[in-house]
Amino acid sequence: MRAPITSVVTGTVFTVLFATSLVAAPPEKLSPGDIQTTFFNGQPFTAATPSNVKFKMTFSADGKMKREPSSGNGYKGEGTWKLSKEGFCTTWTGAALKCFTIVSSGDNKWSVMKGSTMIATWSK
Repeated sequence: MRAPITSVVTGTVFTVLFATSLVAAPPEKLSPGDIQTTFFNGQPFTAATPSNVKFKMTFSADGKMKREPSSGNGYKGEGTWKLSKEGFCTTWTGAALKCFTIVSSGDNKWSVMKGSTMIATWSK
């Protein structure tokens, strides 16, 4: 006995809708203005490297930044920052200019990206 065509179509439509609902939406990329408002306002926040070395980071509105290790690992540092077309760029004392983007990665968590590589997680 053959199944009615409406059952086959309904089942197919349900399967497609269910499968597409399982695909996560791409992470939201912060605009340079959102980066400045959220992070570059003089208020400290926490940064963690992929190896879980944590820092207290402070980016001031005047273009200066500093980091202090939160644990026994890591190095203190100072430098400058500026907004770029896609995100922001930093120059730590004694290092070359590097540019990054930031994408949302959960409640009060953001991933700092260098191309497709996550280099840190920022949290507030």
